[in-house]
Amino acid sequence: MEKSDLLGQLRIDRSEDAPRKGGAWAWIGIALAAIMLIALAAGSWWWFAGGKTFEVEAATAVAPASGGAGPLAVLQATGYVTARREATVSAQITGTLTKVMIEEGEHVDAGQILALLEDTAQRAALAQAEAQQRAAQAELGQFSAQLAQSRRDLKRAQDLVGRKLISQQAVETAQTQVDMQVAQVESQKRQVELAQAGVQGAKVQLDYCTVRAPFTGVIIAKAAQVGEIVSPFSAGGGFTRTGIGTIVDMDSLEIEVDVNESYINRVVAKQTVEAVLDAYPDWKIPGHVIAIIPTADRSKATVKVRVALDQKDARIVPDMGVRVSFLEEAPAATAGQPAPPPPKGVLVPSQSIVQRDGRSVVFAIDGDKARLRAVTPGQQMAELRLVEGVNGGTRIVRQPPDEMTDGSRVTLKK
Repeated sequence: MEKSDLLGQLRIDRSEDAPRKGGAWAWIGIALAAIMLIALAAGSWWWFAGGKTFEVEAATAVAPASGGAGPLAVLQATGYVTARREATVSAQITGTLTKVMIEEGEHVDAGQILALLEDTAQRAALAQAEAQQRAAQAELGQFSAQLAQSRRDLKRAQDLVGRKLISQQAVETAQTQVDMQVAQVESQKRQVELAQAGVQGAKVQLDYCTVRAPFTGVIIAKAAQVGEIVSPFSAGGGFTRTGIGTIVDMDSLEIEVDVNESYINRVVAKQTVEAVLDAYPDWKIPGHVIAIIPTADRSKATVKVRVALDQKDARIVPDMGVRVSFLEEAPAATAGQPAPPPPKGVLVPSQSIVQRDGRSVVFAIDGDKARLRAVTPGQQMAELRLVEGVNGGTRIVRQPPDEMTDGSRVTLKK
C-alpha cells in the first residue's frame, strides 16, 4: 500500500458530523422556545389571577347573639345609620356671601348665625321705609292739629248761633270742616300703618341676609365660601350655590335595614334588637324596632325597617354600615338542665362563601390583598350563614369573582 493511501485513511471525514451539529442547535432552539412559552403562560396567569386588581364590596364577620337564658337572634340584616333630621341650610334670598362661620364637625345651636350675605341694598331699603314712616307720622300730627282747631271753631260757632250772631249755615260749614278732617286723620293713620308694615318688611329682608341654624346639630358639610353667590333657587351654570352647609341632628340618628321579604314575619314593632357597627365589630348597641315601612322593594325583594338606637354615642355617625340582630326571648331552661350553649362560629353573607378545589372558602381582606380562608359552613340564618374558620370582626369579600385566588389584589368599592 502506498504511503499516500495510508495518509488518506488517517484523514478525518467531517462531512458526517455537520448534520449532527445542526441537529443539536435545532433541539436547543426548540427548548428555548418551550421555556419562553411556559414563562409567557405563567406571566399571563399571574396577570389574570394574581396581578389583576378586583373591585369588591366588603362585609364583616360577626359573632351570633349569645345563647343561654338571654335573647336569641331570630334574624340578622344589614343596613346603614341614617339621620331623621338633616337639612341643607341655604339663604332665603339671592345674595353674595360676606362671611361663613361654619366648619365640618362643628357643633351649632338652634338660631346660631352660620353665614352673612351682602346687605347694603337691604339696609338702604330699611332706612327708606323708616323715613317714610316718620313722614307719615309727622303728617298725621299736622292733620290732628288742624282737626283740633276745627273742633274749637265749631264750638264757638255753635255758641254764636244761639245768640243769633251768625247764621246756621256758618255752623254747618264748620261741622262739615270737622267731619272732613276726621276722615283725613283716619286716612293718615292708615298711611302710618302702611309705613310701619313697610319698615317691618324691610327688616325681614335684612334678616334674610343672616343665615341661622334651624336646629341644634353638627355640621357635616360646608358647601360655600366667602364671595360666592347663594340662592334658594338653582340658577344653573355652576356659578350659584343653593346651599351653604348641611346640618345633622345627632339625636335623631337611627338605623334603616332591608329585610328579605321572606323573613319579614319575624320582625314586629318594638322588638328588641342588637346592632353592631362595621367600624366597631366588638361593640353591641341595644335598640328596638320603630316601624316596618309598609311597602316592598320589588327589585331587591326586601322591606325597609326603622330601628331606634337606645344608646347614643359620638362614635355613631350617619351612613355607617351596621348589622342588626332581631332578638326574641329564649325559652327558660328546664329545671336541672343547663341552657343551650351559643352557636359556634361567625355569621357571614351567604354569597361570600365560594368553592375552590372542592372546598368551601371565603376571602379575607388583608390590606390590598385577598387571603383565602377555608371554612366549614353551618346553619343558614336568612341571608347569612354560620361558618367556622374565621374570627369575628374579620373583613371579607362579600361576593368573590370566579377569577379571584389567594393573594389577588383588591380595592374596596366606594
